[in-house]
Amino acid sequence: MSYIKRLVEDDLMEKMSASGAVLIKGPKSCGKTETATRYAKSVLKMDQDPQVSVIMATNPQLLLVGENPRLIDEWQEQPEIWNYVRHEVDQRKLKGMFILTGSANPPENIKLHSGAGRFTVIQMDTMTWQELGYSSGAVKLSDLLNGELNDFYEPAISLDFIIERICIGGWPTLINERLQNSLNMNRGYIDLLCEVDMSHVSGVKRNPYKVRSLLRSLARNVATLVDNKTLEKDVKLNENNELSRNTLADYLDALSKLMILYEQPAFNPHIRSSASLRKSPKRHLCDPSLAVAVLGLEKESLMKDIKYTGFLFESLAIHELNVYAKTNDATVYHYKDYYGHEIDAIVQKRNGDYAAFEIKLGVGFIEDAAENLKKFSSNIDTNKMESPKSLNIITGTGMSYRRPDGINVISLASLGK
Repeated sequence: MSYIKRLVEDDLMEKMSASGAVLIKGPKSCGKTETATRYAKSVLKMDQDPQVSVIMATNPQLLLVGENPRLIDEWQEQPEIWNYVRHEVDQRKLKGMFILTGSANPPENIKLHSGAGRFTVIQMDTMTWQELGYSSGAVKLSDLLNGELNDFYEPAISLDFIIERICIGGWPTLINERLQNSLNMNRGYIDLLCEVDMSHVSGVKRNPYKVRSLLRSLARNVATLVDNKTLEKDVKLNENNELSRNTLADYLDALSKLMILYEQPAFNPHIRSSASLRKSPKRHLCDPSLAVAVLGLEKESLMKDIKYTGFLFESLAIHELNVYAKTNDATVYHYKDYYGHEIDAIVQKRNGDYAAFEIKLGVGFIEDAAENLKKFSSNIDTNKMESPKSLNIITGTGMSYRRPDGINVISLASLGK
């Protein structure tokens, strides 16, 4: 299988030229090592070389010896290496010396000095449809954020294809893999997460059954505003399991350290109405295929439960927007007020420019989504902030085109960076 260029590579090259060391972090198996290896001239695998722990205890500087850029893979296995890299960057004052990759943040009891001025950070995710070749990228997020999109039209894609892609996910190792094999691999990923990774990242033995119960609850509530109290009740009701408030919080923290759990923050615009805004984040798993896997679902079961598939599609679209947003120096938010009015995604650049998105799996909800976007836009207090640069509906089975009212309807198979 030939290597597929990743969208983070341009950012990686820029940051290597700007800092002495670059940290690439992301969930296990998202492709960090494969990409970093293409830019490294020497490689140290911290989780595979049996000599590493011995050298760390005797002469850790030896681990930094090698042609630069030197890749230190799974650096969190020996987190003290961070400080040695920092000192090496300080002493040599060169750019692009080290690339560190990691699929987990180190335990909190490990004291790491700030890498400010020495390290830059890249968050890597599973592959997008544009990277995988399933999206033409004809409708660029960069254009939507500038409000400068030309007229466009592209045909729709099938529900069958969308569901299959949700089941497989964006894992590089599953490119061209058969559906059933992919389902089995993703279930194996969940098994290792529950039985090994959660305990390893915490340094504390975690109950695999309780971890799985929490993951199943997160999967059932994917792309929703679900708080810890609701998760606690859901685990008890649907899993016949007990999770104390503190244990649940610890497990969620561990999932975040493993970068399995992604929280989509709330948008806080200046609005005309007196409606209070919800501040809670929406929760997603790092790839919606994990929700399918932990619930033991298959393509046929998703075909029969289109409502739940709609939530998975929303989570997939947020995943895509999140990756494309990073290439535009932007962040993906959600909006909801206490009157129940909500917008699925607000993508905002650092300079304040933003675009609003509703996400609908099927074409039957396009009109409602359009009215919702217009209502949101009209409620912005333009004396205090600009109106959105564009109003957009991301659809699954619908075609891509611009409506007469100026709202863009965008198939996920047309969306790109």
